[in-house]
Amino acid sequence: MDPSLIGLLAFLAVLLLLAVRVPIAFALAGVAAVASFCIFAFRTGTFMPERALKATTSMVFSNSFDLIHSYDLSMIPLFVALGHIAYRSGITTDIYYAARVWLSRLPGGVAMASVVGCGGFSAITGSSVACASTMGRICTPEMLRMGYDPRLATASVASGGTLGSLIPPSVLFIIYGIFTETSISRLFLAGVLPGIISLLGFLLVIYIWVKRDPAAAPTDDGQVAMRDRFRAATRAWPALTLFAIIVGGIYGGVFTATEAAAVCVVAAVAIGFAQRKLDFKAVWESVLETCIQTASIFFIAAGAKIFVAFIALTGLAPDLVSSVTEAQLSPFLLLVAIALIYLLLGMFLDPIGIMVLTLPLMVPLVESYGFDLIWFGVVVIKLLEIGLITPPVGLNVFVIANVVGKEVSIDRIFSGILRFLSVDVIVLVLIIAFPILSLLIPNTMW
Repeated sequence: MDPSLIGLLAFLAVLLLLAVRVPIAFALAGVAAVASFCIFAFRTGTFMPERALKATTSMVFSNSFDLIHSYDLSMIPLFVALGHIAYRSGITTDIYYAARVWLSRLPGGVAMASVVGCGGFSAITGSSVACASTMGRICTPEMLRMGYDPRLATASVASGGTLGSLIPPSVLFIIYGIFTETSISRLFLAGVLPGIISLLGFLLVIYIWVKRDPAAAPTDDGQVAMRDRFRAATRAWPALTLFAIIVGGIYGGVFTATEAAAVCVVAAVAIGFAQRKLDFKAVWESVLETCIQTASIFFIAAGAKIFVAFIALTGLAPDLVSSVTEAQLSPFLLLVAIALIYLLLGMFLDPIGIMVLTLPLMVPLVESYGFDLIWFGVVVIKLLEIGLITPPVGLNVFVIANVVGKEVSIDRIFSGILRFLSVDVIVLVLIIAFPILSLLIPNTMW
């Protein structure tokens, strides 16, 4: 059988397994191993199972070993640990409380503060789902208690949570950088400007929403003294310090992304103990949760690495590039097709699963068109970000629904999400039309 055909059937098999809820790591690794065995067994025209088994085993274990021993992969547990430690020491939530004080007099001020808090949380943890889960427990019940429109109270946090995919540090950027062999430091910096634009766009949506429908958010008539405002702002200094270490350190060439992660973990622990908000029990719990979350990500990454090796074995990627080249698709049509594929998959699969499943084919394709992989990485992450709040799956929406329980239905959350989705689409178009938005900062780094 033609190896390319086997590769295509393997893709369909993975999608089928994912549809019946087989974990992505086992679906990728299992299908790749079986399909590779078939290719090796019939490579010479005769069935040779022993030789095929040996070759398949070597491919599976060598690729898994190479990935797990990757230096860049070590930053994932560091950033995951940073998120857990920062949350337990109150560093991530202090940004929300500071924004809550400063934005309270604006229309929809608490919803705006929730989005800013999500942005601050994202700038430390790098996880969209974790951001939505944590900030949802803090912000959403408070807004509902104040009388906010349930659609605004839930959609603002669900949408703000997606910023964790774009604002550095981002676990998705790390995985993209490893599998495309691009600079993770440059990817982090490339996400800064688009992330800030997305955050400002969400704030604008809230402002327009409440201006057009004042009943959606009650007016806060409470007076806050300037002294209290500055006191609240000073509470956010630990989070700003950690973000400065990550972005400023990388931009100035002081740290690599991995070194910045390690320094921030030490700094977060030191700040937590100095402020007496952290103890050894909390550190130990953070370590345990980091191990569980990291193991899950590593399993997926290992399965993806095996699948990438299998795709290379089939020659499916070069065949796809040749087919697209012969079809003479314009760069614009190619990007539209890629965007539609990611948006479609984003309706049903989680972001990491989509990325590891599609990158083996997408990267050779965009390289053949001469696209910058750093810029393309930002486009992909933005598409995955949109998938987090797109029905029918929308992971962030279900996270928020789990927080509020039966108080707000899934349908009402999705109806509020549509306004924020319009901003995401606009930002996506801007990123595609003006690559400089992604490349400006990394192109000027030391």
